[in-house]
Amino acid sequence: MKVLLVEDDKLLGKSLKEFLESEGFITDWVWDPREVLDLLEVKAYDVIVLDLMMPHVRGEDLIKRIRERDKETPILVLTAKRRIEDKRTCFELGADDYLSKPFEMEELILRIKALYRRRNPYDVVVIGNVEVCLSKEVVKVDGKIVPLSKKDWLIVKLLVENRGTYVSQEKILNYVWGDEPVGEDVVRAHIKSLRKLLPKGFIQTMRGRGYKVG
Repeated sequence: MKVLLVEDDKLLGKSLKEFLESEGFITDWVWDPREVLDLLEVKAYDVIVLDLMMPHVRGEDLIKRIRERDKETPILVLTAKRRIEDKRTCFELGADDYLSKPFEMEELILRIKALYRRRNPYDVVVIGNVEVCLSKEVVKVDGKIVPLSKKDWLIVKLLVENRGTYVSQEKILNYVWGDEPVGEDVVRAHIKSLRKLLPKGFIQTMRGRGYKVG
């Protein structure tokens, strides 16, 4: 699972990033909220964890601006604000959950996992004769398991979770390879390899927009 952490407190942000990564989450940490919207243009995340009280941009305004571009990615608000009015505002703007500081790290993990399950209520996705089990990281064609590398699996997972929508090469590149110094030709090579393993037409291409399934 990929998590975007938006937290301006550098001590807390560092601790949260380290803890999330120790739990197996791939975590990008941003301490300047002005960078978030540009980042979301090129990267895809499973959950966004967002502080409210930050410099330069109010957390509430950032939630609104994220939701104007992205209706799907769950947003978990992490804040010292405890008033019901603050919670109401965040939920009305499009937040999916609200956790007040201080909090137990274990509760944060449980809430992130719950948001992920809510976004992906069907663990097994069937598209034609292809069956994708998200929790077990297994792809089957006509009931037979298709052997995939870790990076091939991440590409399939990203496309399946965004089925029906074109995903850009840049988003695939950032989701799968992160900060590794590779180019879009690597994405094309993996897509070509996947097309040899999956049914014809399963992965669709549109020049300038990217790839999609379903």
